[in-house]
Amino acid sequence: MAHRLARDQISKGSRDPRNGRFVTVLSIDGGGIRGIMPAVFLQFLEQKLQDLDKDSNLRIADYFDVIAGTSTGGLIATMLTAPNKERRPMYDAKGVVDFYLEHCPKLFPCSKAVNGADLNPDPFKSGELTIKETLTNVVIPAFDIKRLQPVIFTTKDGKEKANKNARLSDICISTSAAPTFLPAHHFKTENETEYDLIDGGIAANNPTLIAISRITSGILAGDTEYRRTEPLDGRELLVLSLGTGIAKKANKYSAAKATRWGLLEWVFHNGNTPLIDAYSDASSDMVDIHISTLFQSIHVKDNYLRIQDDTLSGDASSLDIATQKNLQTLVEIAKNRLKESMSRVNLETGEFVEVNGEGTNEDALVRFAEQLSLERNIRYRKSFGIE
Repeated sequence: MAHRLARDQISKGSRDPRNGRFVTVLSIDGGGIRGIMPAVFLQFLEQKLQDLDKDSNLRIADYFDVIAGTSTGGLIATMLTAPNKERRPMYDAKGVVDFYLEHCPKLFPCSKAVNGADLNPDPFKSGELTIKETLTNVVIPAFDIKRLQPVIFTTKDGKEKANKNARLSDICISTSAAPTFLPAHHFKTENETEYDLIDGGIAANNPTLIAISRITSGILAGDTEYRRTEPLDGRELLVLSLGTGIAKKANKYSAAKATRWGLLEWVFHNGNTPLIDAYSDASSDMVDIHISTLFQSIHVKDNYLRIQDDTLSGDASSLDIATQKNLQTLVEIAKNRLKESMSRVNLETGEFVEVNGEGTNEDALVRFAEQLSLERNIRYRKSFGIE
């Protein structure tokens, strides 16, 4: 496209979704150490965006109006949007991959109990950054074990409500506090609001639906120029949803085995966690089915791209086996997934099936990158009065 606009021309007004065709959404599932898989997908996407717009300084946060993440996805969302001193993202997508390789043994320990203080993931330096400071709108769910209800932290709420402007470090510790793996997290906001939180996957392991619902209820209202007064049409959404891999085809469990389980076996059985697996996978799949149905029903299926691997097995399917060998295995699985044929969920079976004629997942991400690049440039051209 002629007339590319440089990154230093970016202003709040030029990012206004009303100047473009879509509200752009990135959603990242929960999944423990398997979060390195969507990080690999994002590394590929970010490189393509930089190539298209001829600027190696561009980041994922420059292209998405909303970035949602649950549990490990919440960590990624935060790393992509937390500002450094220059008000640019602290991490590029490759940096997120490197972070997982270096810090996963501390963030997801598999051999010893840790306390919440040990889990402060140091991408936030002093730990004093709050959610209202993120560089684009974020949505990160957690679950309040005291009140038995979901708590959804957003940039908009952080800007408008003191009780929701929590530190990013507290939000990350909370959304990733998976029961039986990591401890619950208690903290207070500056106005003394107390939270007793566990993993956001309890509420929404796949946060895509939450992100979309928050858009329709005004998530972009943190700044006046982002405020919407009219309902959001599904045709105005451009959504990328990234899974962390599941063991759907591993056949780890069966009714014959489960019938003999007691309480402990449902929580922990042969190194696996049946209850957590069932709830998190069911939650992710149902969201994918709902959204796929929505986009197909309004004839804009190409506005929604879900990349997921449902063939994990052994150590690769675990949440917390954070050895260098297993992490590198997950990186290779993610890279191979990009080379495989694009697939969509079968609305009846829940399994992913290949889509004929649409190439690989890599091809699909390239097409998505082209849409994001076009959207960004349309907005900037309109913002600066360029026809």
